[in-house]
Amino acid sequence: QVQLVESGGGLLQTGGSLRLSCAASGRTFSSYHMGWFRQAPGKEREFVAVITASGPNTYYADSVKGRFTISRDNAKNTVYLQMNSLKPEDTAVYYCAAAQGASNWLYAARKFDYWGQGTQVTVSS
Repeated sequence: QVQLVESGGGLLQTGGSLRLSCAASGRTFSSYHMGWFRQAPGKEREFVAVITASGPNTYYADSVKGRFTISRDNAKNTVYLQMNSLKPEDTAVYYCAAAQGASNWLYAARKFDYWGQGTQVTVSS
């Protein structure tokens, strides 16, 4: 069982930067692939980024590639999402998620077994 708690959301202007954090409980954090997803009002939850348990390797949605960076600190049981050059279309609730097993389908929400409560990011134009 893993519990995830996101923090770091907020309101900011276009072009700004924000770092989200996701603190995980449990002693096996390093064995989990960790992902970030987001959901805007009226839209489906979408993949943002993932960092694998081993490697680690990172993968990004095309919409955030070059602007967002995912990283993890296994000693602190924490995964981060550094977001730069933010745009109004980045406005959403951002969710942290954890998955185990093979490192495939990591862009799919159904792959992830554990989810945080979400943190709101609002980018004004």
